[in-house]
Amino acid sequence: MLPLALTLGDPAGIGPELALSAWLERGGPDPLPPFFVIGDPAFLERLALRLDRLVPVAEVDPETASDVFPRALPVVALPSGTPVSAEPGMPDPAYAGAVIESISAAVGLVRAGRAAAVVTNPIAKHVLTRAGFAHPGHTEFLAALAVPPGTEPPRPVMMIWSQTLAVVPVTIHVPLKDVPGLLTQSLVEETGRIVARDLRERFGLPEPRLVLAGLNPHAGESGTMGHEDRDVLAPAVARLRSEGIDIRGPLPADTLFHARARATYDVALAPTHDQALIPIKTIAFDDGVNVTLGLPFVRTSPDHGTAFDIAGKGIARPDSLLAALRLAKRLAGATPRPWDGQREPPSVYAGRPRSAGAHHFDPEDEL
Repeated sequence: MLPLALTLGDPAGIGPELALSAWLERGGPDPLPPFFVIGDPAFLERLALRLDRLVPVAEVDPETASDVFPRALPVVALPSGTPVSAEPGMPDPAYAGAVIESISAAVGLVRAGRAAAVVTNPIAKHVLTRAGFAHPGHTEFLAALAVPPGTEPPRPVMMIWSQTLAVVPVTIHVPLKDVPGLLTQSLVEETGRIVARDLRERFGLPEPRLVLAGLNPHAGESGTMGHEDRDVLAPAVARLRSEGIDIRGPLPADTLFHARARATYDVALAPTHDQALIPIKTIAFDDGVNVTLGLPFVRTSPDHGTAFDIAGKGIARPDSLLAALRLAKRLAGATPRPWDGQREPPSVYAGRPRSAGAHHFDPEDEL
């Protein structure tokens, strides 16, 4: 398998030191796939010395990264050769160009067939914006890179995945007061189609099971607590079901995430950002993975930010990056295949408790 392309992330954040920690965790019973970092080799070398990490750094081409990986951290230099001297914990727009170039190079290498997937370290949008970055965020930039300039980009969908729960926020980084106006039937339908397609084609689930959380308490109580669930979400679910997608809802969000409920679906869609991310960050804070659906290449990322407050202290945990690297390998190696219905599908969902029953509500759930 080709190596994974790991971006530098904000050099003042925890991303670079997580890359060092990940390389040190490369062996063991669940070894990491080979990966290379796209950045400044000298910067990573200095950071390893500063953190007292015994990580040899080797500048490589993508084609030699896998051979080098067992004995050194492979680093593919930025195409421009830009040097990086960021101070941990002190974000600086002067390095925005290096951050953007690392992302662009990673996508370019994957599209050229020189890397298997893109794994992105965290960036700080406010730092890039001060340097003139024109995209709303990391994900939108990746979508723009997926097509030739001037071409309409695909619509990316953010899914946070773990072995115990997977969630998709239908609206993402918008004020809560704006959600009802943005939550259209077409948006819900398009999101559901992208999620179902990628769960089939990338995650190996022949018949993915989706649920949709309601926007209002008790999913609106038939319109008595808001009309969005009745007039927007329910028709979207009906339309998706008519297309053969196994989706239920809208269901009350407060009873959707306990263990028995989670066994009845593969991914939960939620109208708002926090409805989706609060439960998964409670259940799987350290090993959740951000997966971008809807792109023509595999992209995963740790489910956390730059953590400038602890950068350079050597205490950042690499668990989420390790999970992102492992998941990227599994998704990049997945191919659609016939499903005979007699055994568990060859998917990254293997081992998760699964129940075919309808969603079950206990009386105390409504308390």
